[in-house]
Amino acid sequence: MTDLENSLATIMEVFHRYAEKEGDKHKLKKSELKDLINEELTSLLGQVKDQATMDSLMESLDTDGDSECDFQEFMTFITMVTVCCHDFCEHHEDE
Repeated sequence: MTDLENSLATIMEVFHRYAEKEGDKHKLKKSELKDLINEELTSLLGQVKDQATMDSLMESLDTDGDSECDFQEFMTFITMVTVCCHDFCEHHEDE
């Protein structure tokens, strides 16, 4: 597989690994999303420690109102993080 194909496969594998911790491997509960962020995105996002931050993040991602984060909602989050990282790198590449 290409680098991009491997990256896509890794995103899917990580999502399912965390989602299946508490049951439905197709949706992340708030605690599973918090664990995923704290264990897989620490160098980009730091540690999410306060509940208000997690509540706000889940509320903004949960477009269907089921209090869980499905794969499409998760990919919206991953896309937002990727765009922010790209923008940051683009603005700091000349430094």
